[in-house]
Amino acid sequence: MKHLGEIEFEGVETIRKMQQQKLSELLLYVSTNSAYYKEVFRQHNIKIENITLDNLNELPFTTKDNLATHNDSFLCVDKSLVADYVTTSGTLSDPVTFYLTSADLERLAYNEALSLQCADGSKKDIFQMMTTIDKLFMAGLAYFLGIRKLGAASIRVGPGTPQAQWDYIHRFKPSTLIAIPSFIPQLLQYASERKIDFQSTSVKKIVCLGEPVRNADFSLNELGKRITSLWDVKLYSTYASTEMSSAFTECGYGNGGHAHPELLILEVVDDNGLQVRNGELGEVVVTTLSVEGMPLIRFKTGDLCHVHYDLCKCGRFTTRLGPVMGRKQQMIKFKGTTLFPQIIFNVLNMMPQIELFQVEVRRNEFNIDAITIVLPKDLYSDSFEHEISSLFKSKIRVTPAFKFIDTDELQQKVFKADKRKSERIVYI
Repeated sequence: MKHLGEIEFEGVETIRKMQQQKLSELLLYVSTNSAYYKEVFRQHNIKIENITLDNLNELPFTTKDNLATHNDSFLCVDKSLVADYVTTSGTLSDPVTFYLTSADLERLAYNEALSLQCADGSKKDIFQMMTTIDKLFMAGLAYFLGIRKLGAASIRVGPGTPQAQWDYIHRFKPSTLIAIPSFIPQLLQYASERKIDFQSTSVKKIVCLGEPVRNADFSLNELGKRITSLWDVKLYSTYASTEMSSAFTECGYGNGGHAHPELLILEVVDDNGLQVRNGELGEVVVTTLSVEGMPLIRFKTGDLCHVHYDLCKCGRFTTRLGPVMGRKQQMIKFKGTTLFPQIIFNVLNMMPQIELFQVEVRRNEFNIDAITIVLPKDLYSDSFEHEISSLFKSKIRVTPAFKFIDTDELQQKVFKADKRKSERIVYI
């Protein structure tokens, strides 16, 4: 099979030339077919023939509010050409519908095949999918299509119980799991309790979605260390969103997720909208390329990542993103300290006895937050509360409040039937 994404190895200038051509095609396409961008270009007196990669910042940002308010105005084709409907997860706002044509589904398959190949995947692999493929969820669909395009095999278990996962691992012998990483410790505890020899199974790799397993310096975070200390597997981080219809996935060197420049133009910007320098933190902004149904121009994801422009050891001349540190909307101000949810999760993951939790954030009229960690009541003891309080104090210099409730009640709060993702943090 021909190596996908060969242009990523061909140098910065070759990539820029390709992206400039695709940008010009995109601007002509949306100025003809998108009611939303037609109006934006008219209001801002945009002459699309004057826009290049160098002055892309002359175009206004597209925001999540724009998408929610003008959802169908972004659609560039007649609805009779829509082949699949997906929606955003609605983590911090109402879900937005995305309309995918047959060409968009092929692009999605190419993206995920490229991403899995970046994560040392090949047609020889068998991938066990532990993620939802239904409920209008793009990720599961993308992985399935990508595995097919890669020429590999998939086991579509979905987010099943540990028992179901181990049954299929033993039966079909997958080489790679695709999973939310916080589920893996539960999987391993189940195996340990039932004397399952997980070290001798066929699983060698885990493609991790939805949660980071690395710190900003690319070292494994507490969750990543917990997994690899128990199980001799290699972890690959991936970052994606429905809006960009593409993913940033680590190569074997684990130095950030690689952008796929044939699929999007990436910017990482500061609070003033200016491009940040190598290694700095900024908001991820994407312009989607070769999307037929709902292309986006300078879409602000709200996600904050460190960006890396230097050449990776794998030889790809592509921009890389570090783990998502948080979303701008999720920034917490607590007792004079600015926090992101992942910092709190990292501390909780340092205590292996904590398998289930929810972080409650209450914000007052002065934008000052109060944090309560909700935990299963069977963990409670004076010594445990002292231990966890001391751990927070030593790691982030502040201590939240703690609340202990029935495990079943907490399970229902975290894993709601009408939600596709677990709610490990809620804003009240």
